[in-house]
Amino acid sequence: MRAVLAEEVEGTPIVPLCEVADLIRGVSYPKADAREEPVPGFVPVLRATNIQDAKLVLDSDLVFVAERNVSPDQLLREGDIVVATSSGSKHLVGKSGQLHAAWKVSFGAFCATIRPRPGIHPRYLALFLQAPAYWRQISRKALGVNINNLRRGDLESLEIPLPPLAVQASIVAEIEKQFSRLDEAVANLKRVKANLKRYKAAVLKAAVDGRLVPTEAELARREGRSYENAAQLLGRVLEGRRRQAKGRYKEPDTQYTGALPALPEGWVWASAEQCCASVRDGTHDTPAYVTSGIPLVTSKNLLDDGIDFDNTKHISVADHHEISRRSAVARGDVLFAMIGTVGNPTEVKTERPFSIKNVGLFKGDDDCLSAAYLCHWLSSPVLCAWLRPRLKGTTQKFAPLGLLRELPIALPPRSEQDRIVAEVDRQLSTVAAFERSASAEIGSAQLRRAILHEVFRLSRGSGSPRSAECS
Repeated sequence: MRAVLAEEVEGTPIVPLCEVADLIRGVSYPKADAREEPVPGFVPVLRATNIQDAKLVLDSDLVFVAERNVSPDQLLREGDIVVATSSGSKHLVGKSGQLHAAWKVSFGAFCATIRPRPGIHPRYLALFLQAPAYWRQISRKALGVNINNLRRGDLESLEIPLPPLAVQASIVAEIEKQFSRLDEAVANLKRVKANLKRYKAAVLKAAVDGRLVPTEAELARREGRSYENAAQLLGRVLEGRRRQAKGRYKEPDTQYTGALPALPEGWVWASAEQCCASVRDGTHDTPAYVTSGIPLVTSKNLLDDGIDFDNTKHISVADHHEISRRSAVARGDVLFAMIGTVGNPTEVKTERPFSIKNVGLFKGDDDCLSAAYLCHWLSSPVLCAWLRPRLKGTTQKFAPLGLLRELPIALPPRSEQDRIVAEVDRQLSTVAAFERSASAEIGSAQLRRAILHEVFRLSRGSGSPRSAECS
């Protein structure tokens, strides 16, 4: 169907924008005439930040400007298209959104409005301004000294295929039908992802409830043998630490508050400080950044599938050594985001040197606690429910170091931990495969661009484009 629509555009006249639309500059105003909140006699004004995903955001991030600064032409009309003409980021210049209903609103000086004339379908023009054919022209016009700005002439000279108005309407109808089908498919895939997330939570809950694999106590009875339960395991590990410290051992705090569920036979509740060799945190200060150096991993760099090194900033080797005196990271450690989206436990599986900021560091004691089991436990609904009401902060939640050391851990016998990890990984690998498939299919923006590319392929088959002579 897209190919048929493309054929309707093929061979049609190509005209400059200035023949089918008027270009209106944005509002300039002194700071004294602007407000952050609605005031009588003031008009809401859109800025480039109000253009998101080819739509106008009309309910947030507005500035309100005294009406005396706004001419009648600068009040938007239904069908008008607002374009970002200036930005510190080149890729934002040229983005646009259309006003679909009457609303008293204007737009700022870093934007311009394209107002369609009667000879062009407003939605057809708006859709063209999202198409690859449009963006290729914008890219060419934004070269050189004008890299982050579009001048009036740049927009007025844009080349647009202009079939008859009835054909434009049929093109719009078919594109909107394709977009609706795409939106429905994306919504279905999002529901699948939500169900997968719930399934993942159920697997982790079953794991820490002792229901995912037979417990060590059950196996020992079935096989007629003895086993080391978790209380004995923890006691043995703590005694070993005391002997090694030779009287200088500081007993870990075992106080954790709040009701906790009953555990399976052979398990025990313990604090993170008891189970781990140490629980520390990274720096809370911001070192000087350098162009190349040692990655500084922050809470936002901890992802579900590992550490995101591609988006880290870098610090000097000297600052790295200073941070590492307190919180040196090694393979097998577990990292935990302490601020913002608290959690995202991640096992370190690299020898690459890096420092951490606002990140908790659990240094494992493999005799007592598997790092992989600790990651699963820290992601479990049980632990999250315990932690959530104890986070500090109002505008941004955070977990202080003392709270991390206090975290309760449902500790199974050591061999049972490994069997739990193996089964969780087996089941979640299937979930991950479905999630990757769903994420690949949710490339809505790419699919929309593909549809628009097919329809708006600029063709010179029936003649050359008319040059722009508008003033």
